[in-house]
Amino acid sequence: MLKNRNATLPLHLMIWPGLILILVYCYGPMIGFVIAFEKFVPARGIFGSQWAGLDNFRYVWEMPETGQIIGNTIFIALMKIVAGFVVPLVVALLLNEVRKEFMKRTIQTLVYLPHFLSWIILGGILIDILSPTSGIVNQFLQWFGIKPIYFLGDNHWFRYVLVASDTWKEFGFNTIVYLAALTGINPSLYEAAIVDGAGRWKQTLYVTIPGMAPIMILLLTLSLGNVLNAGFDQVFNLYSPQVYETGDIIDTFVYRIGLVDAQYGVATAVGLFKSFVSMIFISLSYYIAYRFANYRIF
Repeated sequence: MLKNRNATLPLHLMIWPGLILILVYCYGPMIGFVIAFEKFVPARGIFGSQWAGLDNFRYVWEMPETGQIIGNTIFIALMKIVAGFVVPLVVALLLNEVRKEFMKRTIQTLVYLPHFLSWIILGGILIDILSPTSGIVNQFLQWFGIKPIYFLGDNHWFRYVLVASDTWKEFGFNTIVYLAALTGINPSLYEAAIVDGAGRWKQTLYVTIPGMAPIMILLLTLSLGNVLNAGFDQVFNLYSPQVYETGDIIDTFVYRIGLVDAQYGVATAVGLFKSFVSMIFISLSYYIAYRFANYRIF
């Protein structure tokens, strides 16, 4: 027994640095949740501020824009989840049909590159190409007699710009995951399908997609944890007061009310509510992933 302990001691020691970092940077700051129940004054600190109970939560729920912000967050997040599931799957299936390996690798690299760009860079690019006066998109539309569209300043278009640009940036990552899943499908299944007279479409329908089903279920269920995460970096770099009606989400609301308006207790209350709901969705998603995809986190 002692010999086994000595053998695994270096492995346990390797865990400690990471464990300490998690305790300091993840669990330590959780003491700040107390601010959600206080009339927090920075000069008095967390333990010197006046206790407010649930007043901050009542104040948030009584605000007229609260329902709209929650609705915007869920709507944008769900659209991103759906688009982020369908587009990579379709692209992976199409790439799987490419027979020239060089072309396949080149396309795979090109679609993956935007994943490494920050939203600060992409935000500037989108503002330029979607400009109603000099943007290349509106110039193209004018060739067909369509009037310029203010994509980033129109409440109707802004949500769809968010979803389309986020999908374009991130679909390459999940495409690689699906391509990896395709390599695990037994080639003999395709040979049997060919013998039975199945063409490429039926091979895809009856062999490829069922073979990818576990990873598809896994990615889709795990994405449920992001229902209240509509993408702060993206929205913050693209939105303006003109599109608050349809583009304002929980994270940008917390930023404005907490850091701009200095209502720290109210902002913390909103953040705590979001964290609690997200925890429920994440727990549910892991259970569904375990139930239908046999996924375990240990």
